[in-house]
Amino acid sequence: MTPEEVLARLDAPLSLRRRVGYLAVALAGLTGSALISLLWATEPGLPPRTAAAFAVLVAIGLCWAVFGGWAVTRRTPLFAQDRVVAGWLGLGAWLVFTVGASVITLPRHKLEPSLLAVVLTLGAVAVVNLWAARRARAALLRRRDTLTGAATRDG
Repeated sequence: MTPEEVLARLDAPLSLRRRVGYLAVALAGLTGSALISLLWATEPGLPPRTAAAFAVLVAIGLCWAVFGGWAVTRRTPLFAQDRVVAGWLGLGAWLVFTVGASVITLPRHKLEPSLLAVVLTLGAVAVVNLWAARRARAALLRRRDTLTGAATRDG
C-alpha cells in the first residue's frame, strides 16, 4: 500500500457503521431525556433532590444527543476526535454522578461500600476510555503527519 492510499483511507469520513452507531447514541440520549422530562413533568411535588437528579439526567442525555448529532454531521475525517469528545463526556458524567452521590450520601455520615465500588469502577472506566481515545488520536495524527511528509518527499 502506498502512502497516498493510506492517506486516502485516513482522510475518509466516518464509515456507515460508525454513523449508524452515533445516530443510535443521539437517539438514545434524546429518548432518555424525553422520557425523564415526561416523568418529571407528570409527577408534581417531587423532592428537590429528585428534581435536581432529573435535571442532571436530562442534561446528560441531551449532551449525548448533541454529541451524536455532531459526529454524524461531520463530513471531514475526525482522526478519533469523536472518541476523545466521547471520553470527556463520559468523564464529565461520572464527575457529576460522583458529586451528586457524595452530596446525598455524606450528610448521612454513612458511606456505602457498594456505592464506593460503583463510583470507583465507573471512574476507572471513564479515565481508561479517555486515555485510550487520546492515545488513538495521537497515533492517527502522527501517522498522518508521517505519511504526509513521505508523500510530499516522494511527489
